Amino acid sequence: MTGPLRPAFHEGQVLAAADLSATVEYARGRAARHARHLHEWGSVEGLGLVTEPRTDPLTNVRHVEVSVSAGIAVDGTGREVVVTEPVVLRESDFEEVNGADQPTDEPYPVFLTAADREPATASRPDACTGTAAKTRVEESYQILFGRLGDERLVADQRPPAIGAPPADPPARWLVLLGYVRWTEGHFSGVETTARGVAVRFAGVRADTVSARSGSLTLRTGPAAQEGKPALVLSGGDQPSLVFGLYQGSGTVAPLMTVAANGNLAIAGTFSGRMPAGSTLVTSGAATDGMLLPLPSGVTPEQVADGRVVLHVHLTPRTPPPAGDSTLYSPVEVTVDSDRRVRCRVRRYDPLDAPAEVVEQPGAVDFLVLATVAATNGGG
Repeated sequence: MTGPLRPAFHEGQVLAAADLSATVEYARGRAARHARHLHEWGSVEGLGLVTEPRTDPLTNVRHVEVSVSAGIAVDGTGREVVVTEPVVLRESDFEEVNGADQPTDEPYPVFLTAADREPATASRPDACTGTAAKTRVEESYQILFGRLGDERLVADQRPPAIGAPPADPPARWLVLLGYVRWTEGHFSGVETTARGVAVRFAGVRADTVSARSGSLTLRTGPAAQEGKPALVLSGGDQPSLVFGLYQGSGTVAPLMTVAANGNLAIAGTFSGRMPAGSTLVTSGAATDGMLLPLPSGVTPEQVADGRVVLHVHLTPRTPPPAGDSTLYSPVEVTVDSDRRVRCRVRRYDPLDAPAEVVEQPGAVDFLVLATVAATNGGG
């Protein structure tokens, strides 16, 4: 096995075409290996499916014209595929591949692949033979329509060997651009995901990402947009990790902040799985017939399946006296399996005429404890 061969020259050397071609191929191979092994392949910029409304002049059927926007992709071999200007998709090309299908609402995949072509100015007469010799190769592309289900072919593609240069035609690598819908002989819409397979975008393979400014920001789009999330890791005198949403000014409004000392601050409520051995508490007042609330972070499902055990303590409240001679006594102070309070009290005033015992709804102070049993190991 040998590694990549780097061209070397010396004084007086006669340079053949192969020597100059080797110089170009070495640079191409090096760039391809970088793109293939330090990046995830996919769309880099642009290449979206764009629609424009149209009307068939013969049938008056409303449809859309679909075009691929200008952009760049890097395929799985490390080859760069450049679309320099928007390309309108031809309905005749689609019909050639899928025209015999029965009408369906399922979207069809659209692929981009690299292609080499000889441009019109690519040759000139050879000084010795007088014949035309190729001097340029256009690194072009093809846009292909797939059949239903062909999007699965994307995942089956395998990259070349570690040291291999970028694949040239006839080798083909499919980059999924999206999907088109077909209705009544025309394109009717576009999609970015179908049957569980979405458009793939280029990424980075890295175990370390460092920021020269001292602040590293992760966001969900190329530009900062108001209301979109961002994660900001800041160094300096007060290191912190902030998750928040972009404001109109381009700054991030914190929703969650982790300070350098480990303190956590959140703008909303906190909920999640209770660790074994933990206890959550809530308290307050309730009247007869009310449902007791659960502590924050506890769900009814956790109580129903036994993951969380509730302990409820009720203390009846003595209502404000209607008079100095009025007597009150609790009759029932319970809570049922639905956490509904049952509270009844009896009121008696011997000075009333006639004197009688009156039963009425009451109120309680409650304390609800939610516990998770510790494991055998105590954790």
